[in-house]
Amino acid sequence: MVDQPLRKRRFTVAELSGADPYKLATGLIVPRPIGWIGSISADGTPNLAPYSFFNAVSGAPPTFVFSPGRGGRKDTLANVREVGEFTINIVTAEVAEAMNATAASLPADVDEFDAAGLTAVPSVSVRPPMVGECKANIECVVTQIIDIAHPKAGNALVIGEALEFHVAEDILDGTRVDQAALRAVGRHVGNLYSHATDLFEIIRPD
Repeated sequence: MVDQPLRKRRFTVAELSGADPYKLATGLIVPRPIGWIGSISADGTPNLAPYSFFNAVSGAPPTFVFSPGRGGRKDTLANVREVGEFTINIVTAEVAEAMNATAASLPADVDEFDAAGLTAVPSVSVRPPMVGECKANIECVVTQIIDIAHPKAGNALVIGEALEFHVAEDILDGTRVDQAALRAVGRHVGNLYSHATDLFEIIRPD
């Protein structure tokens, strides 16, 4: 219980302009996991790009979503529409700088794996490659793509089902992932990120 009511400023979304709604959304929903998405064009050009509108949404079967923008040229979105497959490459402290490098807007015929000095490892069940330097990778097949929000400047919600998991043995206890050893990185607002290593435990109620 707070001793006094918190003073809050009200924002009506319809009255906000420019990037203000985006700033509020990305400043409050934090930290966001990063989906480092590997894709491939129909003609075979690999692509790699990070998305912080990303999450796991089901465990049976394991299902993930990421949400690329539909405004301007979006190679990842075009690739998953054409090919229907992608990889998720888990962003940890060791690859954070390389992840950031792949956020640059490059021509469609440029291989971001090569441009960022990363190893493109062939997947087992899908065509897009995986980032060899990552501690974990997930191969996914697209099950649905939903256009959401503004018809021209909104996003697409890409839903994918996992076919294969690849996880470094030294962070595993059976199928349980050691969170401290994983050293995952989360996305905040602007240029801010955080390390998911300040862990605490709360026992769930019966």
